[in-house]
Amino acid sequence: MVCVASSYSLPLLRPLSNNTGIAICRKSYVQCCRNKEPEPEPKPESCFGIQCQAKRRQVLLGTTFAAFSFPELISKALAENDVPVGFRIYTDDVNKFKILIPQDWQVGAGEPTGFKSVTAFYPEEGYSSISVVITGLGPDFTKMESFGKVEAFAETLVSGLDRSWQRPAGVTAKLIDCRASKGLYFIEYSLQKPGESVKHLFSALGMATNGWYNRLYTVTGQYVEEESDKYSSNIAKAVKSFEFI
Repeated sequence: MVCVASSYSLPLLRPLSNNTGIAICRKSYVQCCRNKEPEPEPKPESCFGIQCQAKRRQVLLGTTFAAFSFPELISKALAENDVPVGFRIYTDDVNKFKILIPQDWQVGAGEPTGFKSVTAFYPEEGYSSISVVITGLGPDFTKMESFGKVEAFAETLVSGLDRSWQRPAGVTAKLIDCRASKGLYFIEYSLQKPGESVKHLFSALGMATNGWYNRLYTVTGQYVEEESDKYSSNIAKAVKSFEFI
């Protein structure tokens, strides 16, 4: 995901349904998009020393901060008879992934921006959401280990978001857990702006090709602390269910 967090912007969400009707969604803060045509291949980039590290950091922060800007591990393949009560399977045949989402959650879509695709899932009420952000990568990124080991990756992600050292203090970011499993990185962390509720985030990151170039998939589920009892379990289960098809 080659992008800078501060430049992240997406058009207004429009909900998807099983029919062809489209309406403007009241949840303007949830933004997402779907690919409608093949994306052009990114220009090759070199990767040497500090320049490479900076580029990796830019990719990392662009991905995660995108998920934070929405206000508010895989144990087996998803099969129809494996769907837990209260969930359904969302399948994206264009971007080649599927994920469990709560049965009554809505799906939103907007127009693609550059190399970026975003799909968002959200309940009718509240500030919780799950997003799948997909961005093109340069040829230097061939697997998740291209970003370093999961521990270093997670530390870089969280430290890059933390602004608690500023005066006045900014966002406080805390790493809770991280691990690697079956080619994916799983990271759990929290974010809190001064005077606001704590946001808990579960992320799964993986890499796949669309036939032209590699793409980074960042799945992030988030909820505010007040909604923990209602949404935390379902969001964690959804993020862990993500898989490529």
